[in-house]
Amino acid sequence: MQKQSLGFRVLGFVVGAAFFVFSGAASADPPSRVARLGYTAGAVSFSPAGENDWVQATVNRPLTNGDRLWTDAGARAEVQAGGAVIRMNANTSVSVLNLDDQITQLQLTQGTLNVRVRRLAPNQVFEVDTPNLAFTLRQPGSYRIAVDPDGNATDIIVRQGQGEALGEGAAYLVDSRQAYRFRGTDLGEYEYLDEPRLDEFDRWAADRDRAFDNSVSARYVSRDVVGYQDLDANGSWRVDATYGNVWIPNRVAADWAPYRDGHWTWIDPWGWTWVDDAPWGFAVSHYGRWANLRGTWGWVPGPVRSTAYYAPALVVFVGGDNFRLTISSGNVGGVAWFPLAPREVFRPSYPVSRGYFENVNRSNTVINNTVINNTYNITNVTKVVYVNRQVPGAVVAVPTTTFVQSQPVSRAAVRVNRETVARAAVAVSPRVAPTERSVHGAAVPADKPPARVFERPVVARSAPPAAHVGFAAQQQQLTLKPGKPLEDAARKTLKPAADAPRSVVKVLAPAQVTPPKAPPPPLQRAVEPKPVQPQLAPSAPVPQATPQRPVPPKLAPPPQIQAEPKTGPRGRAQQRENDQQRAQPIVPASPAPVQRAPESKPVPPPVAPAAPVTQAPSQRPVPPKLVPPAQVVPPAPAIQQPAKAAPAPAARQLEPRPPVAAPKPPPPQSQPAPQAEPRSQKPTPAASRPNDKGKGRDGPQREEDKRGPKG
Repeated sequence: MQKQSLGFRVLGFVVGAAFFVFSGAASADPPSRVARLGYTAGAVSFSPAGENDWVQATVNRPLTNGDRLWTDAGARAEVQAGGAVIRMNANTSVSVLNLDDQITQLQLTQGTLNVRVRRLAPNQVFEVDTPNLAFTLRQPGSYRIAVDPDGNATDIIVRQGQGEALGEGAAYLVDSRQAYRFRGTDLGEYEYLDEPRLDEFDRWAADRDRAFDNSVSARYVSRDVVGYQDLDANGSWRVDATYGNVWIPNRVAADWAPYRDGHWTWIDPWGWTWVDDAPWGFAVSHYGRWANLRGTWGWVPGPVRSTAYYAPALVVFVGGDNFRLTISSGNVGGVAWFPLAPREVFRPSYPVSRGYFENVNRSNTVINNTVINNTYNITNVTKVVYVNRQVPGAVVAVPTTTFVQSQPVSRAAVRVNRETVARAAVAVSPRVAPTERSVHGAAVPADKPPARVFERPVVARSAPPAAHVGFAAQQQQLTLKPGKPLEDAARKTLKPAADAPRSVVKVLAPAQVTPPKAPPPPLQRAVEPKPVQPQLAPSAPVPQATPQRPVPPKLAPPPQIQAEPKTGPRGRAQQRENDQQRAQPIVPASPAPVQRAPESKPVPPPVAPAAPVTQAPSQRPVPPKLVPPAQVVPPAPAIQQPAKAAPAPAARQLEPRPPVAAPKPPPPQSQPAPQAEPRSQKPTPAASRPNDKGKGRDGPQREEDKRGPKG
């Protein structure tokens, strides 16, 4: 029994160790996606991950975590990342915080981005972090995101799609054809913007989008292949009996070969990476395979319906420590390579899992399981037979100095004969350690952007990975294993330099990340210095606003029996007008020339709320006419005649009509300014004025008794 128990323990230990090893290998896999700098115009600067130096940006440079871009005045740039295209306007700073199979996370601290998302898988996230908020693009569409030069406000314009603006303790949905300007980090201060018209930057982005929308190459390649739209104007598609759809470049030299016009650079975590000079060279360098069709080179893409995996360069290296080239200055060390052919296996120089090994090959060529298994288990690749190794002109060789310093290959390429290539060893990577120049590339130095731009903190929903340690921290270990990138675990043990750039990211706590339920409440355009409170609707009824006004002291109810002052119809009309003015304190008043106070007799002070026929528009309708015009003009003796108030019953018949929206006139200048009183309370009669009648529910009946019977 004890032996059986011991056996189970040993088996469990072995299984756990195997699971640990497999999980560690899987976690070390590099991303299957990268971003590509696909277009530049004007002064565009680039800084590699973990470095402080800025160089002139190079088209087709792969971008990954930690890379930074800056477009100077009058410049523009375009970054392509899988199913999205990010276009930068002038004076714009962008950092790649995180880019892998699940997320594209960018940092925007200044400037304007025009983002077009063409595809977004259910498990993929596209996030743009700004100093004010984290904006997540939830649907494919067209978006414009802008941060002012001071980093105080962020404009979100959704022309198509849907996004989520997340701040500290607040989250809002921004639907299609909505535009907002947010200030601060709590989203409490914002402004609704009219959708702006397309400017020159937007029209340029729309023209670039047409190349994607109308691309013919999209029929033959996976949509995950970055840069496929550039193949349309630079080559043609043919159907080959052996390989199927093949793309043939139409403007190349007679002795041209793949991986000849460009340079090599060192990019973590892939190591040596090819950067092609041709504008169409990105897709054909990092995806698919090359085949020589009766003397003509053709590019064969992988399966159309598969998820394309990025590779730093689909080549096989030739030579070793003793590989020599003959140049004008004598024999020097050299490095040579040739492209992989269809159905040949790519062996990464960086550590990967078995799943990654299968995916990076299946997505870039048509290959069966037997070939993958046999090649995966082979440690000595010199025994593998490669087709393009025997093609004349397929092998490209340069001195080691040219290779390491990222110099143009075509200028220093050396032709080697077939016998030399046949005798040389084959390897998955050259035994050459990178230098600082290998990281920056051969680009010329560029002006640095303002330091304060990239030092601004941003708000983020997703926590980005740790900052890149930089090349200086890795150089010693890279020298010990020339040509081999560091494993992810070894890289995490290194400490970055003190002056290494770091993005200041404020990740919101899990409790603050709440799913948004609605867009920000609609707001009127701000015309006053004080911002409009979002929770108060512009059309709120007047009775809701009255509790905010100062409440007078406790008032005693008026006596039930009051002698009505003999003010006549004119006095009662003026009192009703005063009460109406107090009921609408927030509506601007306009003068009414037909109701003018007589100069011969002072107007009594304001009294209690008026009868129902003259209540506020939100409670009781107001008749359009209080007295006939002929009753207003005569002097005071004529006004005191009670028989002239006969039209009053007719006015009560008009009560069912809708409320009159026109504002009532203000009280005459000669009256003292009364304080606002709630309509539910009655004012206390003042000692210095005659007692006013009570305007309760029986006010109209007492007025009718006052007039007496007709006839």
